[in-house]
This record gives sequence, structure tokens and C-alpha cells, in this order.
Amino acid sequence: MHKAGFVNIIGNPNVGKSTLMNAFVGEKLSIITSKAQTTRHRILGIVNGDDFQVILSDTPGIIKPAYELQSSMMDFVKSAFEDADILIYMVEIGERELKDEAFFNRITASKKPVLLLLNKIDTSNQEQLEAQAQLWQQKVPNAEFIAISALEGFNVKNVFDRILELLPESPAYYPKDQLTDKPERFFVNEKIREKILIHYKKEIPYAVEVDTEEFFEEEDIIRMRSVIMVERETQKGIVIGHKGIALKRVGVEARKDLEKFFGKQVHLELYVKVNKNWRSNQNQLKRFGYNNS
Repeated sequence: MHKAGFVNIIGNPNVGKSTLMNAFVGEKLSIITSKAQTTRHRILGIVNGDDFQVILSDTPGIIKPAYELQSSMMDFVKSAFEDADILIYMVEIGERELKDEAFFNRITASKKPVLLLLNKIDTSNQEQLEAQAQLWQQKVPNAEFIAISALEGFNVKNVFDRILELLPESPAYYPKDQLTDKPERFFVNEKIREKILIHYKKEIPYAVEVDTEEFFEEEDIIRMRSVIMVERETQKGIVIGHKGIALKRVGVEARKDLEKFFGKQVHLELYVKVNKNWRSNQNQLKRFGYNNS
């Protein structure tokens, strides 16, 4: 007997969805920062065993969209409801409800198995934990409740074992040696974007998109050329920084991460271009892999 299915992780921004998926997969597929809206796409991570294939899906944190890019991000969340075999609804200590009532209603009305994971319990005490457990079991009575710490690895294996029990019988959907559905250039873009989220403030991280225009793999080295897109000339100056120091720091840190990720030497060239109002431009969003649904 072989089991396979889609396990889709849904929740508010910054509750730990990406940390959980990376813990399951054993690879850093989803970028993680303390800023909201770090995840923009729906990213699949595939865990294979002899008799199972778990296809995990990290989704953008649920928000009320303010512009086209955010609407497209919420479309990725909608699609995650549609093809899930198992839904993981992730909340954190102190949280009350989803930022979108319609999505919350879809979870509570789901006929699919729902695992409600209360994350970051390492930041709470027993009294808080019991109160939160009671609150969420009342709010989502159709869900199985499990308290976890994705960062510390507490109860993560138990959640994975439960997923294996709930998975439907099915042949594998992807080749058994496949780790994700995304191409290599996607991860180059994401590693660069992660460094921008870490090092820049205010609007800059949200006004940035990265496009890897060249990716040549040789025997000992991978050569990459990536463009950082911003919306205005003033943002371009901030990203580059005085004498190019800020851009150089992004490049050095991204290259180190990419060398770990690909397991070989990386040569990374970075450029910055202005692409006016790309976040509200349907054609530009399509080009960057949004609005494909």
C-alpha cells in the first residue's frame, strides 16, 4: 500500500508556517524572517518514503489585500483549500482569529481532516497553554488540536506521524527524488529577497522583486546574474547604498546561502533596476509567477 497527498499549511502572517515546512522537509525551501508577508508564493516541499509521499504546501500569511500583488498572494491561499487532502491550520500563542473571516469559515466547515497546530508554545506557560487549547478547541471543533514548537522541534515528529496516518491511499504525484515543484532560479530569487527583508526597513522589502536572468551550471561553479526590481528611483538608491555597500552585503550573504543550498561554489552578480508600480501591474505580476491561477 502506498499513500500520498497534499498537506496545506494555512494561517496568519508570522505564525511559523515556513519554519514548520522546512522542519518537515529537512531543507530551507521557504525563506524565514520576522517581517510579515515574507512568503509570497505557494511553495511545495516533498517528503518521500518507501510507501508514502507527503506534498507539503507553504502559503502566504492571510491578509486583507491592499494591492494586486497581495490579491494574487491570497489566490495562492484559496488554491490551497481546493486541493488539500489534509489542512494544517497554524496559530500562535495569544492569537485570536484569522484576518479573513471567509477563510476561517472554510476551515471550520472543512470536510477534510484539519490539524490545528498551536505554535510557539516555548514562549508560554502551562496556564496560557491550557487557556489557548480550550479557546481553539471551541473555535474549531472539527480540528485535531496539537501544541508544538516548530522552531525547537517539539511535537513536530508527532504531527508528521499523524499526517502519515491520515494520508489517503494513492500513487506518488511526483518523482521520488524530487524535493520541490519550484525551479532552481526561484530559490536564487528567494535567497536574495530574504536578505533584503532582513537588511532594509519600511516599504523597501515589499517594493522589491528579484528576477534571475542567467543561471549557468558548470562542473565546479554556478554562475548567476540576478536583477533586483524596485518601484522608484529613490528605492534604487537605498538598495544600492553608499558606494554600493548595502547591495554588496546582500550579494555576499545570499551567495553564502546559495553555496550551502546547491552544494557548490557560486558566482553571483547583482543589479538594481526600476520597474514602476510592478506590484499593481497584471503583466508584471504574471511575469514574476503571480496571477497564474
